[in-house]
Amino acid sequence: MQRLRELGWIEGRNLQIEYRWAEGRFDRSPEMIAELLALKAEIIVTHAPLNVIAARRVTSVIPIVFAAVGDPVGIGVVASLARPGGNVTGLSLQSADLAGKRLELLREIIPGRRRLAILINAASPNAALEVSEVKAANPKFDFEVTVLEIKRAEDIAPAIGGLKLGADALYVQTDPLFNTNRSRISALALDARLPTISGTREYVEAGSLMSYGANFTDLFRRAGDYVDKILRGANASDLPVQQPTKFDLIVNLKTAKALGLELPPTLLARADEVIE
Repeated sequence: MQRLRELGWIEGRNLQIEYRWAEGRFDRSPEMIAELLALKAEIIVTHAPLNVIAARRVTSVIPIVFAAVGDPVGIGVVASLARPGGNVTGLSLQSADLAGKRLELLREIIPGRRRLAILINAASPNAALEVSEVKAANPKFDFEVTVLEIKRAEDIAPAIGGLKLGADALYVQTDPLFNTNRSRISALALDARLPTISGTREYVEAGSLMSYGANFTDLFRRAGDYVDKILRGANASDLPVQQPTKFDLIVNLKTAKALGLELPPTLLARADEVIE
């Protein structure tokens, strides 16, 4: 909305926005998208693979702009990044491509520990890709990897609770279900004495140890540029999918102290933000 205002689109004046929030329950997405179509929406703006897939199934005509999707080509919502085709375009998150960097950061803070658990949403189209990227990068870091598959919020507590004696660190997939439940995940991980790394800063603000990933604020602002171009006559099929240009390393020093971890000064110096 900030970017749209800068481009001359003011809600209530020359722009009307209808909001829907699935609260991580993507079974509700098709119904909500149908509501937006009934209201004669001219553009659908969303994020997360399941929302984009649901929107694409409902309409092949109305432009769909996604602000953050891990692998839009892999999940089949665009033909290619350069030439998306169809009615869908937006910003790629590159979440899986960053898996190796996250393992590198974990290895820096727990050099002598080996057991890594990965928390994934089994219903997410990006889950298998991110696990594959972790395993491909892992030989360099020598973690023993355990994959925890969950399908709903109620599965989170028993999954993490079962790790108290079976893992040295927790890697959380970048996924809206986990983002919605980030405070619970952070508290459970701290109780289990698990250093946690994720892809978005919100986890760290909620008490997790560390995050490394694309800057979501920047991605959503850039989604405003796509909306502006489409409202001014551009076709979604002609707008290439762009990739992140800003990446953030966020560290929670308070959580590190609670876990008894001494973070390397070199890591703290590289952090974009240290939460104390």
